[in-house]
Amino acid sequence: MASLKNISIGAGVLIVLVLFGWVFTAPYLSNQGLGRTPGLIIGGTLSEAPADFTIHNEHEGPMKFKLEGFPSLVNYLSWVATEDGIITATRPDGGYWGERVKAGGNKAWLRLEDSTYKMQAVQITGPQHLVMMEQWAAKSGRTLDESLYNGSEPLREWEVYYWTPEQ
Repeated sequence: MASLKNISIGAGVLIVLVLFGWVFTAPYLSNQGLGRTPGLIIGGTLSEAPADFTIHNEHEGPMKFKLEGFPSLVNYLSWVATEDGIITATRPDGGYWGERVKAGGNKAWLRLEDSTYKMQAVQITGPQHLVMMEQWAAKSGRTLDESLYNGSEPLREWEVYYWTPEQ
């Protein structure tokens, strides 16, 4: 009888752990395809930051990034490179990764092509926000007054984050 009780308790704990793990690592389908997946490793070769990140601008497709800490998720983002770093943007909807960066969890690994860089982000506000958002919008083939999809805010209202090599 005691072994049946132990098996039942063990099964219950396992179910709770699996459900807990799934809640924090389940793939998230964003409005434009796969937005994030569970992940400990994002691949690529850990590399020194280049002197000029614009070498990556010919690369099409999303950038992968993984913030330090828990939960461990790999996010997929549109981006544009500048000489000193990477511009990313997100809707101003209180989304997961933007809120973590604003709360101080701004260190991450960014993967572009086969290179992975240790970076840190800062939210860009003020006049520089529109300058950077315009570069991001141009790479995506849109203007600041366009929405990415129906129901979305115009791009000029999106939050902008600038990633530079970790100091």
